[in-house]
Amino acid sequence: MLLDVEDVTMEFGGLTALNKLSFGVEDGQIKGLIGPNGAGKTTFFNIVTGVYTPTKGAVDFQGLKLSKKKPHAITRLGIARTFQNIRLFANMTALENVMVGADAHSHTSVGGAILHSPRTRRSERESLEMASDKLSQVGIPRLAGAVAKNLSYGDQRRVEIARALATNPKLILLDEPAAGMNPTEKASLMQLIRRIRDSGVTVLLIEHDMKVVMGICESVVVLDFGQKIAEGRPEEVQNDTRVIEAYLGQGAAKA
Repeated sequence: MLLDVEDVTMEFGGLTALNKLSFGVEDGQIKGLIGPNGAGKTTFFNIVTGVYTPTKGAVDFQGLKLSKKKPHAITRLGIARTFQNIRLFANMTALENVMVGADAHSHTSVGGAILHSPRTRRSERESLEMASDKLSQVGIPRLAGAVAKNLSYGDQRRVEIARALATNPKLILLDEPAAGMNPTEKASLMQLIRRIRDSGVTVLLIEHDMKVVMGICESVVVLDFGQKIAEGRPEEVQNDTRVIEAYLGQGAAKA
């Protein structure tokens, strides 16, 4: 199991955001994490990436416990993420934004950077090549020199995914990647996510668009009020009465 979640509980004061959450993500899988707003999905992503330390339970990545590890250390282990609200450097180009991700594995020292040593120049070259390659992978190499704030919403999403891929992850966490996209952009995004998986990167995504979830996910976990209420193949989850009630209200499954 690439990612193993064991009885994870996250409490904020008197509020329980996640309650004994357990599931696994297999290597090479596209897995969905869905549920109504406030179900605890992004809280879980924040636990995996080291923003929060769970109150109880543990998350193991390739057999290593992630609890108390710093976000940058988790990135170097091979976990990358995107955000529900796009977080690009607005006045930097698409290429420069992606180079930020490529620099996650840089070993350039402060002294080397100041003196612009051969090692620093080589590292800069490698970051540039990596960033260019990832922009090509997400389908927008022509936009390398475009300033991020001038890009369309869909292209900004692609830049953010490229930046995450530039950290050379084994697992990528996508937080509502289809949000704000039109049907054509969503169809293209689904193809991109499949290509990412086929390139050797496992995918765990949060998504509200059920057509996207049903179209690309091999397994789905459903959260409601911080608890797992269902897990299984998309078609199984879609017809689960607990899932229908969580999304549409009690009694909807009987209608």
